[in-house]
Amino acid sequence: MGNYRNFRLVYYFVAMGTARAEREKLEKDLAFFEKYLRADKVYLEPYRGSVMADEAQVELCREIFREHGVEVAGGLTTTILTGEGEEPKQRLFDTFCYNDEKMTEKLREVCSFLGAHFDEFIIDDFFFTNCTCEACRKGRDDFNREHGITDGSWQAYRLKLMEKVSREFVIGPAKAANPNCKITIKYPNWAESYQETGYNPADQRKLFDRIYTGTEARDTVTTDQHLPRYLSYSLMTYFENMWPGHNGGGWFDPFDLHITEQYLEQAYLTAFSKPKELMMFCFQALADNPFLPALGYHLDKLDEVLDYCGSPVGIPCYLPDNCQGEDNVQDFLGMCGLPVTLTPYWPEKAEAVLLTRSSACDPDIVEKLEKFVAEGGKALVTGGFLKATMDRGIQRMTSIRFTGRTIRGRNYRVENAGNRRAIDYPTGTEEIGIPVCEFRNNATWAVVKVAESEESFGILLKDTYGKGQLWTLAVPDNFPDLYKLPGRVLTRIRREFPAGGAYLECRAGVSLFPYDNDTMIVYPYVTVKSQPATAYIHVTGEAQALEMPVRSHPLTGDIIRIPPLYSRDGETVFEVRTMPGRYELYQIVR
Repeated sequence: MGNYRNFRLVYYFVAMGTARAEREKLEKDLAFFEKYLRADKVYLEPYRGSVMADEAQVELCREIFREHGVEVAGGLTTTILTGEGEEPKQRLFDTFCYNDEKMTEKLREVCSFLGAHFDEFIIDDFFFTNCTCEACRKGRDDFNREHGITDGSWQAYRLKLMEKVSREFVIGPAKAANPNCKITIKYPNWAESYQETGYNPADQRKLFDRIYTGTEARDTVTTDQHLPRYLSYSLMTYFENMWPGHNGGGWFDPFDLHITEQYLEQAYLTAFSKPKELMMFCFQALADNPFLPALGYHLDKLDEVLDYCGSPVGIPCYLPDNCQGEDNVQDFLGMCGLPVTLTPYWPEKAEAVLLTRSSACDPDIVEKLEKFVAEGGKALVTGGFLKATMDRGIQRMTSIRFTGRTIRGRNYRVENAGNRRAIDYPTGTEEIGIPVCEFRNNATWAVVKVAESEESFGILLKDTYGKGQLWTLAVPDNFPDLYKLPGRVLTRIRREFPAGGAYLECRAGVSLFPYDNDTMIVYPYVTVKSQPATAYIHVTGEAQALEMPVRSHPLTGDIIRIPPLYSRDGETVFEVRTMPGRYELYQIVR
C-alpha cells in the first residue's frame, strides 16, 4: 500500500505555508517528520482564506516533497475574507456567500487553478454556508415558497444550494481545466448538523469522485463540540457504509487538546476502522510538535495490529440522510462498550439494529422496524426514538408511554439473563436522571431498573413482538451520565447485543472493536478517573483460548495465550487486564 502495510500516511499542507515556503525551512521540517514516521502523500493547498499561493510556490513545494518520495495532490479550503465580496456581510468562519458573484467567481478561478495543476484535490471541511445576507434570505424565501415550506427554515434551501455549488463552481471549472482531475469532499465531525449549513452527502456523493471523513474528537470537556472520542471510529464506518470503497480516509488534528493520549486516540480509533489513508492535519501545526514522536511509534504498532484484523463489524445504527436528534448518543454508547457501526441505509440483513431519535427522521421507520422485529430481528431503541414515533404507530410494539416525568437515582436492580431470581443490586457513585418510561406490567418487562424508596423505573425494557424482540433504553438527558452506570448495568445491556461473537463485562470508558474474523481490539480511554482494571470478554459458543498475536511472553517469547476462566450458558469467558491508553488485540481460538 505504501510505507505502511495497512494504510497510507498523508499530510495536509495549508495555503499560508505554500505561499511562504522556503526550501531550507521546509527541508528542516521534513527532517523532523522523517525522524519519526514515513509519509506517503501530501495534500498541498494553494488557497485558503483569500491567501492564494502562486504557481512558483506551488511548484517549489511539489518539487521538495517529490524529492523526499512523497506523492503530491492538491487541497482547497473554501473560506474568503469579507473584502473579497460585493459588500460586507456577517459569516461565521469566513465561509463563502454563494449568492455573492464576486465570491463565486473567485471560487471558480481557484478550482480552475487546482484542476490545471493537480490530478487530484481534496476540499477541507469549510465547504458549507451560514450566510444570512439579504440575497441569501431572498433565495431561502423564494425556494421555500416554491416548495411549500412554511416554517422559514434554511435546511432544504441550503442542501439544494450546495449541490448546485458543487456542480457549477467546483467540479465544473476543475474538470474543464483537467478532465482527469479527481475531487474529494471531506465531511466534518459534526455529522448531525450537516443539513443546516448545506452539507449534502445524499446528493454530493453522486457528484464527487471520493469522500473523506473528519475524525477530530477534540477535548470533550473544555471545547465547544463535546464529541465523544468513539466518533473517530463510528463516523468512518458511516461513510464507508455510505459509499463502499470510496471513503478515502480519516483526518485528525492536534487542536483543542492538552493531553497527548487525546491526540493519539484520534489516530487509534481512525485506524481501527481500516482506513485507506490516515491524514495528519496539518503539516505546519505538527512540525516540531511533541505529539509526533508518540504518533510515529504507534503507527508501526497499529500497522502490526491491523495485519490481523478483518473487516469491522458491530451493531448497525441506522442514521438516514439529513437526520438529526439525540446528537451523538450512539457514540456515548460506544464509549460504554457497545460496539456500534453507522449506516445511512436500513440494515435489512442485520441480526440486530440500534435506533435513536435521528433514525426516526425516516418517515417509514416504524413499518421497517415492525417488519424487522416481527421476522425475528432484535432492536435496541432509545427513549428518544420512542417519543418521536408515538404518533406513528409504535404503540403496536410496546406498552411504553411517556408523560414527561423524570426520576433521579443511583440504586439499580439488574435481572440476569434467563433467571429472574438471580438479581444484582449495584449502586452507582452518582445519581443520574432519566425519563420515566411508563409501561404495562407483564406486557413490557423492565430488566434493568433504577430504584428510589418504594418505586423503581425502567432503564432497559423488553418487549417481545412476533419472532423478535424490541429493547428500549431510557437514555439520560445528559448523555455522559451513561458513564455513571455501574459496570453490571452496562454489561446487562451489552449481553443482549454482542458483535463479532463477543461482548465486554467491565465499567464504562472501555470500547470493543470487533472484526469479522474472530479478532477484536479492546481499548480503555485515558480520563482523569481511569485506572488499570480487570475486564471479562464473553465469547459466544465454545472457545479454547484468546491469543494476543502482537504480544509475546517476556521470558519465553511465545505469543500470549489466555485460557478460559469458565464456560456457561453457551458462552466462554476470559479474564483480561486493561490499561488506560493501551489497545490490545485478541484473537478467538475455537
